[in-house]
Amino acid sequence: MAELREVASRIRSKNAGPFWITIDIFCDSPDVLARVVAALPAERVADHLRLDASHLKRFEMPTLNVLKLSFPRPHPQGSLRDRDMHGAQVALLLESLEV
Repeated sequence: MAELREVASRIRSKNAGPFWITIDIFCDSPDVLARVVAALPAERVADHLRLDASHLKRFEMPTLNVLKLSFPRPHPQGSLRDRDMHGAQVALLLESLEV
């Protein structure tokens, strides 16, 4: 098995407003997307990110070869407890998952 960073062409995370973060996993082909989608069910991702699986939204975009995952931020953007103002570091947490 390979790590997600070796299979996906790009993994990024970003703000989806002040209360949500989105992770985009870009794949080079439908076959790679199918592999990623099968290996990353919502429950596995939520468990890895220490989230309640019911809060994780998952969007499969086969025409773009993209898997999008969105979830509420632990703290609102810019608040005193916010450690990642742009949500850009969250993607690093998924890169080492085996797919």
